[in-house]
Amino acid sequence: MGTHGHYDVVVVGGGHAGCEAAHAAARLGARTLLLTMNMDHIAQMSCNPAVGGIAKGQVTREIDALGGLQGKVADAGAIQFRMLNRKKGPAVWSPRAQCDKLCYQRAMKRELEICPGLDIMQGEMTSFILGKNRITGLKNQFDERILCRAIVLCPGTFMAGKLHYGLANFAGGRAGDSASDLLPAALKEQLGLSLGRLKTGTPPRILAKTIDFGGLDRQESEEGEGLFSFFGHDNVYPKAARKDMPCYTTRSNAETAEIIRRNISKSPLYSGKIKGTGTRYCPSFEDKVMKFPHHGTHNIFLEPEGEFTEEYYLNGISTSFPVENQIEMVHSLPGLEKAVISRFAYAIEYDFVLPEQTRRSLQTKRWENLFLAGQINGTSGYEEAGGQGLVAGMNAAKFAKGLDPVELPRDASYIGVMIDDLATKDIVEPYRLFTSRAEYRLSIRQDNADLRLCRFAFENGLLPSAKFAEFEKYERKLNETFAKLAENARDGRRRREVILGCRGEAGRIPKDFAREELGLGDDPSSRRILEQIAVNIHYEGYIRIERREVERIKRHEQTKIPRDFDYSMIKGLGNEARGKLEKIRPTTIAQAARIDGVSQSDIALIHIFLRKH
Repeated sequence: MGTHGHYDVVVVGGGHAGCEAAHAAARLGARTLLLTMNMDHIAQMSCNPAVGGIAKGQVTREIDALGGLQGKVADAGAIQFRMLNRKKGPAVWSPRAQCDKLCYQRAMKRELEICPGLDIMQGEMTSFILGKNRITGLKNQFDERILCRAIVLCPGTFMAGKLHYGLANFAGGRAGDSASDLLPAALKEQLGLSLGRLKTGTPPRILAKTIDFGGLDRQESEEGEGLFSFFGHDNVYPKAARKDMPCYTTRSNAETAEIIRRNISKSPLYSGKIKGTGTRYCPSFEDKVMKFPHHGTHNIFLEPEGEFTEEYYLNGISTSFPVENQIEMVHSLPGLEKAVISRFAYAIEYDFVLPEQTRRSLQTKRWENLFLAGQINGTSGYEEAGGQGLVAGMNAAKFAKGLDPVELPRDASYIGVMIDDLATKDIVEPYRLFTSRAEYRLSIRQDNADLRLCRFAFENGLLPSAKFAEFEKYERKLNETFAKLAENARDGRRRREVILGCRGEAGRIPKDFAREELGLGDDPSSRRILEQIAVNIHYEGYIRIERREVERIKRHEQTKIPRDFDYSMIKGLGNEARGKLEKIRPTTIAQAARIDGVSQSDIALIHIFLRKH
């Protein structure tokens, strides 16, 4: 048994959470190791070959503003870009990019390989090395000891993973990769953590040459310069014209539904083979048919997996049916009557750590140098994983340096909303972000993520100086333009014209006004500034109200609750509230107020007690 070096931070798992965690820790100056079971599967897009979407696109923009990789790498591999929710208000506009999944995976791997202070090793973690009240390292399958000050676990769906194809099942972290059975055992037996069981799934992939595209509706990419990253691309990925590839849509029909109903006993979901809880918001196709019989048809999206592959991903028909029934289902779809399935759909069950054991810093409560990110916390999605990974990696590096971890408030980011929900709410199914989860979504839009987070990122060592200088240049120009707009407010008639134009359709500021009064041209920076002005004018009254509420909440966030606070000392506190508070251990009055079962009168009692003592 040998010792493989001593690191500040070891990140276990090379998925979307692990990549951002390792990159963030190394950027903060921590000597970092990324341990992954397969070097060639780093940042693998196991499910949908896309980044972004409703609320998810906001998270990717936030990762970029915080100096992370996901937005930049998605731009490098984008083959289609769209802004979702255009027909609604700008508060819920959400960017989404279809990606070449091989390009994305290789670009992310290279970013990690060239990152200073970051080593990458192929191997499997088997157990923890424990010292006095702290984890001092881990062992791999070669029985090597890897010593470290902090660990970030990002195992995705690999912990005791089981793949279901009908009534047959196999151990695996995903199709083609083995499961990790030793890690969940170590979490339970060595660390005493409580685990749960969740389920997710993926649809079939089919070959392009067997699709009748003439029978499908074509969906083109949006025109324009749609990108995730706020920053200019560097020499590693020079900015190039996006390679736009179309997606296609078809619809299921009565025949498809009948195949489901006729064979439902073969579904592991309905036969009891699957014990884990699946996500409500991305149900399997058999759930769509059985639970929503009033919907006669369902949209199926055919999405290209890349520029140099002929595989298409069938978004909307995730299933765990036997392979022979999957063939029937696909052949019942218009345009796919002769389609050949290249990869069959499956469901996967996996272990996760019940998130009430984790703080808003993503630090576990029982082991202060162990951090968790991604699906191990009960979430789903590349974007949710990446956002958690960045926060966990940052805080693990801070811990290794002897610094206090930081928390992202929910009024400043969707990442903060997600992590606060995980640490505060009961997670009984895979968690997915939506714009409706953010009560301050007017202020935390996708278009202003840099204005919200770049300064925080720079002050915490996440954003390089060159990128921060680029941001400051834009911020100065924006502030100068707002000042000019305020000067023009003296001309009431002209300002009214602008305001009415913006409120009629956000983003439509007269070009002559922009050029003559504000000094803005038609360059990308000017167009972004015009968008900011238009949105702020469009929502100015509502934003003022929201900001007042944010200030009120911030006062409650500043009222800290000690970690070892004894709630039994507060007379009059309800039994349910006391039980929830002791289980979750909120760090502030504001977090305590968001716990289900804790009333406003309970909060008042806590507040009075803290002020007195």
